[in-house]
Amino acid sequence: MQEVAMTGARGFLGWHTRAALRELGAKSHAIPVGDGFDAAKALSAVNGSARLIHIAGVNRGSDLDVQDENVRFATQVASSILQADTPPPVVVFANSTQATNGSVYGNAKAEAAGILQAAAAKVGAEFLDVCLPNLFGEHGRPFYNAVTATFSHLLAHGQSPTVADDKPLTLMHAQDAADLLIGSSGDTLGGDKEVHESVAGLLARLTEIDSIYRCGEIPDVAGKFERDLFNTYRSYAFPEQAPVKLTRHSDERGSFFEIIRSHGGCGQSSFSTTEPGISRGDHFHRRKIERFTVLAGTATISLRKLFTDEVFEFHVLGDEPVAVDMPTMWSHKITNTGPGLLYTSFWTNDIFNPEVPDTIAEAVQK
Repeated sequence: MQEVAMTGARGFLGWHTRAALRELGAKSHAIPVGDGFDAAKALSAVNGSARLIHIAGVNRGSDLDVQDENVRFATQVASSILQADTPPPVVVFANSTQATNGSVYGNAKAEAAGILQAAAAKVGAEFLDVCLPNLFGEHGRPFYNAVTATFSHLLAHGQSPTVADDKPLTLMHAQDAADLLIGSSGDTLGGDKEVHESVAGLLARLTEIDSIYRCGEIPDVAGKFERDLFNTYRSYAFPEQAPVKLTRHSDERGSFFEIIRSHGGCGQSSFSTTEPGISRGDHFHRRKIERFTVLAGTATISLRKLFTDEVFEFHVLGDEPVAVDMPTMWSHKITNTGPGLLYTSFWTNDIFNPEVPDTIAEAVQK
């Protein structure tokens, strides 16, 4: 198993990077920096690792704090590289596109990059300076990480955000940034990884997503950005907006209910039967949208956010139909808890590709 050392593992981008590493079957070792830096533990994590990823940084505070802390973090990481008997062959720095704008933060990031590059050169390691734009994605901290997180949080909780300062943004989904940092993407920055949108345009997109999803429907996710933005919004709507209640129509002929309404994009529907006591799932998706609907029988749908312990459960009946959407990067499964056969419908927004399944094994219950 490949082992990767990383700082900032508990932050927004760090969480996404750890999720991306799970798909590769790689093990990550966290390195606290700053006041929590432990030289011996950091050296143990770095020594023999296949890759070192430095994510941790400071972008808020006094000018002095921003300057000093970013440089201190890089210096601590560099010391571990230089002391390692078997230093990592690749050193990656999650830099910022602001590194060249002349700001205090930009200058601090540029200086940190120089410190890491010098250490990598001394041990003969490849240095990758990845300058990232504004990131958005699932579970960013509102009012802190990015305006996308703030808008999504407010909309999902029934509020009406406004734009105080409209300006152009260059956006990248955190999973794309993670792919660049771990080296699983052969592409470089740019292309379809970066999207240009204004703050007002971003709010308009998220407002439309909110209005459609509140009706239990799937918005247009034909485009990559639209899908990533919807998955971001959904992370703030769960579990409050789950499950999606479905209207059952019954008469002497039987019953009927709609499973899903999708406003755009491809999709795939499937159907399964499950014997009593048997579970299906125990995996997660990084980008795939998936909906479970029990048609007949009794089941428990269980979900757990990656790298956490709390498990959410929904007890569902075919006689009272509801749909449960699986948040991205949450492990999930469905278990037949009834005495008879369980009939379940599954819908995903993409057509299954065995070469790129986006279905990563991960038990819900540890």
